[in-house]
Amino acid sequence: MTRVIVVNGPNLGRLGVREPDVYGHQDLDTLRADCRAWGQELGLDVEVRQTDDEATMIGWMHQAADEGTPVVMNPAAFTHYSYGLADAAHMLGDAGLPLIEVHISNPAARESFRRHSVISPVATATITGMGFYGYKLALEAVAHCLAQ
Repeated sequence: MTRVIVVNGPNLGRLGVREPDVYGHQDLDTLRADCRAWGQELGLDVEVRQTDDEATMIGWMHQAADEGTPVVMNPAAFTHYSYGLADAAHMLGDAGLPLIEVHISNPAARESFRRHSVISPVATATITGMGFYGYKLALEAVAHCLAQ
C-alpha cells in the first residue's frame, strides 16, 4: 500500500465547533476515519495530521519529499501568506510527487483575503468547496496521479 499523508493547518483541530455553517458539524476524528476508509478503498495507507504550527507543517513537507510520500494538504490560513510552506510544498513537485490542495469551503466565495493561494501554483491540483468529500476526491486524485 502506498503511504499518503493528509496534512491540515491551523484551526482545523476545531472542526465541528468552529463556524459549523462554513465547515460543517463533523470533527477531525471523523475526517481521520473517513480518509483512512477512503484510502483503503484506493489501496492507500492514509495518515491524517493537523497542526496550528507553520514550522511543523513545513517539516512535514520536507519529510514527505525526502521519503517519497504523496500529500493531500489543507493549508487553512497558511494558504494565503505562507511562502515558507509554499517553498516546502514545491519540493514535492520537484520530487515528482502529487500534492493535492484541498479546502472544505470555497475560498473564492468568501472574504477577499481568502481568494489568493500561495499553495495553488505549486500544487498538482486544487479541490475546494466540497466539504469532507473534497478529501475523498483529493485521495482519488493522488491514486490517479500514481497510476500514470
